[in-house]
Amino acid sequence: MTVSRDARGVPWIRGGSRVDVARALGFIHAQERFFQMDLLRRQAAGELAALLGGQALEWDRQARSHRFRSRAKASVAAVPPVDRRLIDAYTAGVNVGLTSLSAAPFEYLLLRVEPEPWRAEDTMLALVAMFFALHDTSNRMESDLAVMADKIPPALLPFLAPPGTTWDAPLQGGSMPVPDLPSADLLDLRRRPPAPVQANRWTAPLDPCFGSNNWAVAGQRTSHGGALLANDMHLGLHLPNTWYQVAMVWPANDGERQVAGVTLPGTPALVVGTNRRVAWGFTNSYGDWLDWVIVHPDSGDPGRYLTPAGPRKYEKIVERIAVRGGAPVDLEVVNTIWGPVVGRDHRGRPRALRWTAHEPDGINLRLLDLENAQTVDQAIEWAARCGIPPQNFVCVDAAGRIGWTICGRIPRRVGFDGRRPVSWADGTCRWDGWLPAAEYPRLVDPPSGIIWTANNRVTAGGDLLRIGDSGYDLGARARQIRDGLAAISAPDEGAMLRLQLDDRAVFLTRWRDQVLAQLTPEAVTGHPGRAEFRRLVQHNWNGHASTDSAGYRLVRAYRLTLLEQVYGWFIAPCRAADPDFGESGRRQWEDVLWRLVTEQPPHLLDSRYRDWPAVCLAAVDRVVAELTAGDRSLAACTWGDRNNVKVRHRLSGAVPLLAEWADMTPRPLPGDSHMPRFQSPGAGASERLVVSPGREERAIFHMPGGPSGHPQSPYYGAGHADWEEGCPTALLPGPARWILTLTPAATRPD
Repeated sequence: MTVSRDARGVPWIRGGSRVDVARALGFIHAQERFFQMDLLRRQAAGELAALLGGQALEWDRQARSHRFRSRAKASVAAVPPVDRRLIDAYTAGVNVGLTSLSAAPFEYLLLRVEPEPWRAEDTMLALVAMFFALHDTSNRMESDLAVMADKIPPALLPFLAPPGTTWDAPLQGGSMPVPDLPSADLLDLRRRPPAPVQANRWTAPLDPCFGSNNWAVAGQRTSHGGALLANDMHLGLHLPNTWYQVAMVWPANDGERQVAGVTLPGTPALVVGTNRRVAWGFTNSYGDWLDWVIVHPDSGDPGRYLTPAGPRKYEKIVERIAVRGGAPVDLEVVNTIWGPVVGRDHRGRPRALRWTAHEPDGINLRLLDLENAQTVDQAIEWAARCGIPPQNFVCVDAAGRIGWTICGRIPRRVGFDGRRPVSWADGTCRWDGWLPAAEYPRLVDPPSGIIWTANNRVTAGGDLLRIGDSGYDLGARARQIRDGLAAISAPDEGAMLRLQLDDRAVFLTRWRDQVLAQLTPEAVTGHPGRAEFRRLVQHNWNGHASTDSAGYRLVRAYRLTLLEQVYGWFIAPCRAADPDFGESGRRQWEDVLWRLVTEQPPHLLDSRYRDWPAVCLAAVDRVVAELTAGDRSLAACTWGDRNNVKVRHRLSGAVPLLAEWADMTPRPLPGDSHMPRFQSPGAGASERLVVSPGREERAIFHMPGGPSGHPQSPYYGAGHADWEEGCPTALLPGPARWILTLTPAATRPD
């Protein structure tokens, strides 16, 4: 086995078999990224406090209730022999790589602990960590809809929690109709006392944000005749990066298998990339993969609960959580046949969590199969059996074809749609195994020759019912991508990268026009803050989320302030009923808010205000007051001042002295949430990939940070500046600068 590295430190692994390559990959993962791998397994298993102390105890309590260490062991025991050989080879490679280091990874020296060996089940735990990263384990949207169903009249629910907007750009079906505004007979806010003024969370530095784009262009549309795949998966930004870039080669029955893309340290599979016949990429699907099950205790025995087979005892298990520097903490986990009991709902009823990650075969290594896919049809068929957090799977093949489906296991719901918590006690509502591949939604070779997803609703009808909805992103980003693809004639790889970097403020343009219309000469007279707001929005706006634009930041903050305040008028009863109410319905409230501020119905105006223009001006005043606190100039409040990106080492928050040495220099970057170039201070593109299968020499790749996890390595930040600037760099490693030969112990000469 050989590992060659180019001038950027990107490895090319060559081995005599896939098992050999897995062993070598484990070796270099351990040498470059072992601490990251350790955090992944500990996060999934609820074992962080043993490494980081009491500051991680709350996370461990939450994670340990799922008992993933036990589930991972069972999962490894059940894998087919071919997969077990690969897992064992990878595990052996990791441990040889770790023990071959001249010193333990520096993080352990700082923490004064010794790293523990890698175990086979830890690979499954690394996959589980991605379920935690990509799924909302609080299942907040389902809880919110339950509160709304209890506290809001049914006729108002479509108004307050619409399923979509006219911005939607699904692959199948159309946009959602704008909900009707309630009549004065149904709702008249003038007859209510003023709603409480809420803290303005939406102009805070870390407001909620979404990310991840992928799209495909059929070969018939491109400049070179090959299908193009583009993918940028958006995650929290850390050092080292989530992914590890690699190319791997081994013999196959049909010749040589060559793959290139990204791997997840801790696992042996290529996550996203190309095998020269098929290329694929992911975005988080935001389908519904968790359900709250209302648990009914047995009235005659509080130690039992009702099931379709009659009352049953709770399973109670004590999990001992080790705490570095402190005494261990015992946690009692209460299990039902549906999953662990996790707290109570707003009515005080116990509830159990059913999650695809808990299911047998919900987590597996079938992602490895994609390395051998030869066609779009084959890749789509195999995607259904992958045990990963369900993703929008977009793929292209060397014949120029394109396709989309869901990659990951989809539960078959019976008797309910998953939107709200229900009882499963009588068996009417349940999960009935997995959806078969033949029933998965899919789209292959559409007449348009383009496919796109961006965490948005992608389908409709029965397919949407099967996937569900855990909080799709507003469709503005997907729409901008769709329209951008349609407008490009004969695209090549460079055109796809330019679309990934598109920071045009298409979504906010109408809000700029709307707020300028409110700032009339009469409205700004005697209000210097409003006058300055108007000047900046009018003259310091270039239609982009540019770092030097104060106008962009002001328009963005204005819209979010309006959204926060106006939505709050209507859901005050929900906030009162549940302190954790998350207001999930607001995600798709854009059309409703726009109708309110443009049609200005007096009966839907909070009694605190005389008219709708007063609401808009109050939002302007609030933005000005917040941004100029401490005698700041409004002109200094540029988008770059707000979008100052900090890519930090994973440990620097816990060890502040590490920050100066291991964090990247903060830098203002363009982009935002409702445009292709997604960027926030702490999240963004964890990679950018553009590739045409069979034309990998033309492929483009970016990621924040470099291959190495050690700040003193020249490869710690290799490529980071190209990621910041959007400069095209190669997917494939360049000419070898260094070559490492690995020989399995059994074949070494004495």
